[in-house]
Amino acid sequence: MKREAKKIGLAIIGAGRVGLMRGEVAARHGAVEWIGIAEKRPDRAKEVAARISADFVTGDYRELLRRPEVTAAIISTDEHLHVNPILCALERGLPMLIEKPLATRLSESGRVLQAIEQAKVDAVVGYTQRFRRRWLAAKEKVRTGALGEVTLVTSQAFMNRLVAIDNYQRTDKPETISPMVISGTHALDIAMWCLEAKTPVEVYARSVDKVLGPLYRGIDATAGMVTFSDGCVYHLSISWALPVTWPAAVYSLEIGIVGTEGVLTIDDTHRDIVLAVSKPQSEGYAPDQSRLVDFMGSYPPGDIAFGELRGPMREETEAWLNRVSLGVPTQHATAREAHQRLMLTKALDLSAKRRQPVAFPLAAEEE
Repeated sequence: MKREAKKIGLAIIGAGRVGLMRGEVAARHGAVEWIGIAEKRPDRAKEVAARISADFVTGDYRELLRRPEVTAAIISTDEHLHVNPILCALERGLPMLIEKPLATRLSESGRVLQAIEQAKVDAVVGYTQRFRRRWLAAKEKVRTGALGEVTLVTSQAFMNRLVAIDNYQRTDKPETISPMVISGTHALDIAMWCLEAKTPVEVYARSVDKVLGPLYRGIDATAGMVTFSDGCVYHLSISWALPVTWPAAVYSLEIGIVGTEGVLTIDDTHRDIVLAVSKPQSEGYAPDQSRLVDFMGSYPPGDIAFGELRGPMREETEAWLNRVSLGVPTQHATAREAHQRLMLTKALDLSAKRRQPVAFPLAAEEE
């Protein structure tokens, strides 16, 4: 670790929910001396710029990334718009924090990964759950061998349909969006992080589309299995088509890890703090007037208290800024890990579509 922090000129590409949250954290960080925003919506750009006291605002990410003040970048556009800003930032060799996924198409993700590795740029991907205490504790127990050899992992994720509706409404290519690719990837990343020494060789899955299919040509839920070269099995399922009134603001997640010498179960359903009100609150990814009950703490970035974001996205952003300014090692997902997660979710979706097992790794032309 460096003793003296290197000053950061930060470019934020995309000033939506995540861009604002990360920008507010960055504005309070001692190493950040300049912030610029690139946002296509003028009113939103103006609002976010005022909240984080941005030094420069534009609707063109290229213009922002050309600024000499910029020394690092956060890519927080819509999921299907990551590729071009990443490639532009690579031209200047900027360290990056990229919201997952690298791209929504496997071929584009592979192209981005190759460009990152050829440029030797420190680019990490925002799998925010890695910064929550419970997943860090689970990772440590697996890493240090407390469970022996891991033989089985299970995960179940339940989500109300607000996230799905928001994603399908923002795209003209619903075939590139699925519960696995957009949301299931978070639970999958935690499981694969714990299984990082193992090699997946086959996936098998089935999907249903009774709710979101007729409305958006979308997918309701997917259940599948990943088999590893040593015989270990990962069984996973996700549904993001639960009724809007399902109390979790985003996730209700359960994970189990079984080894030859022990077992670890994690209840991340957030039923320990339940809020019931007469008037709708603002919790969650996309607040809805019909929701009067919430499992508090189920919004992945964290919670706002005393005017500041508290929780994993704050810790993740601060850790990345320390990584850039001080050279501190962090547990961020690498670009290669993010590409593998996308490949796994795509393979699961392909298996469900073909109704047969799919060999892994998956070639981009099979997508």
